[in-house]
Amino acid sequence: MLLNLFGSERESMSAVDTAWLRMDRPTNLMVITGIMFFEGDLDYERLQQVMQTRLLKFQRFKQRVVRTGTNAAWEDDPDFDMAHHLRRVALPGSANKPELETMVNDLISIPMDFSKPLWQFYVVENYQGGSVLVARIHHCIADGIALIQVLLSLTDKQQDAGDAAKSKKPKFLADEREPDDPFLRLYRPVAKVYAGMLKSYAKVLGASYGLMSNPTKLAEYTQTGLGLGQGIAKMATMSADPRTKFKGKLSTTKRIAWSESLPLSEVKHVGKALDCSINDVLLSCVAGALRAYLVEHGEEVNGLTIRASVPVNLRPENMLDKLGNYFGLVFLPLPIGIANPIERVYEVKQRMADIKGGYDAIITLGLLSVMGSLPNMIEQPAIEFFSTKSTAVMTNVPGPREPIYLAGSKVHDLQFWVPQSGEIGMGVSILSYNDRVNFGVMTDKKLVPDPATIIDRFGSEFEKLVLATLMHTVDGPPDPELAELHLAVLRMQAAACV
Repeated sequence: MLLNLFGSERESMSAVDTAWLRMDRPTNLMVITGIMFFEGDLDYERLQQVMQTRLLKFQRFKQRVVRTGTNAAWEDDPDFDMAHHLRRVALPGSANKPELETMVNDLISIPMDFSKPLWQFYVVENYQGGSVLVARIHHCIADGIALIQVLLSLTDKQQDAGDAAKSKKPKFLADEREPDDPFLRLYRPVAKVYAGMLKSYAKVLGASYGLMSNPTKLAEYTQTGLGLGQGIAKMATMSADPRTKFKGKLSTTKRIAWSESLPLSEVKHVGKALDCSINDVLLSCVAGALRAYLVEHGEEVNGLTIRASVPVNLRPENMLDKLGNYFGLVFLPLPIGIANPIERVYEVKQRMADIKGGYDAIITLGLLSVMGSLPNMIEQPAIEFFSTKSTAVMTNVPGPREPIYLAGSKVHDLQFWVPQSGEIGMGVSILSYNDRVNFGVMTDKKLVPDPATIIDRFGSEFEKLVLATLMHTVDGPPDPELAELHLAVLRMQAAACV
């Protein structure tokens, strides 16, 4: 602990969190944005009480960031006022999706006020017969997995949970995920490997935020034969991602879009019929939507592969209820050049399998720890170097499987958008809620001014995959789940005609 000029305590920011703090720049703000949609009106006074009793139990939400030379620290905001962070707003005109999109687009391009704690909530009280809560939280406070859990700790499983829920402690996802959780599959192939390493080398991790707190420890791990040396060499020599419509010089303006949700049961049916994971199916649809956008804009896509930086949860078990950033990145090659939906989903499956034994996540987490400990002038070139290796950030977060309530109001749906670092101009976010899957896309306005035309293709790409799956399995034994797929196609076609 340090003392400021007024004698109050300051807490040093971890090296990894400092690295994410320094990534904040006008062209890419390090802010995670999310939306909760409610059935009916949200009780504003009751929401204030919930936030006072639950959110502010996390000290970070009452602290501001102070930069101290090459480092940063947390200190209590002496002028903290909830009114600076929780506000009521009204949409203009018809107060429908276009007006809400405009509001969020305006917000995501505004930097946070660093004289105050780095979070903002906006209650929209006139959206389609209900309310909306828009949340903005800076990445240096925590990673997406932790922040989703913070937001969920504000909620209840019943409409009237009573005063007993006021002291509710957040229950993080790792405590309650079931073995068949489709979104855990994104992390399981890589994270299981790292979990064993983290356990074996717990003495190095200790209470730190990274596997490697300095280059010396990095050398120690290379000597143990874990393969980190080869992994670093591979990453250092990785070619830059090809130039496409999605990659180029950035502006200071972002655009967001979100999709109509897909029934998770139908995604499961496709995965089972093709012997693929749900995640393989979803990532294949993303690749297909990106391919279709590039084709429409006249770009050559045959044989094209672009990389997505995918966060991998490396949070130690004793850190499940802590804020901060505990994840590394893997670089997933997306087979944009493959037109056939079946061939594409199998290629995604293979490429996911290829990264199982890699060390990218541990290396990137360690390098973030190292970079956060070094002067900013050294970190920035490293950020630029890594941002050339991928075209998009892509994250996949599991949400509640059953409906939840906030301040007595039922949450109808959830959406969020992941920030991008360096010169990366696109973020793709996948979030499950109540047995449905939602897609969100954030793009740089200069590169892709119309992200809705990408998001609208996710549903049609899934429909193509369903039809191709039915044809692919037509000679197989009868399967009642294929009948469900056929019904899914009919539902999608009927919806398109409305």
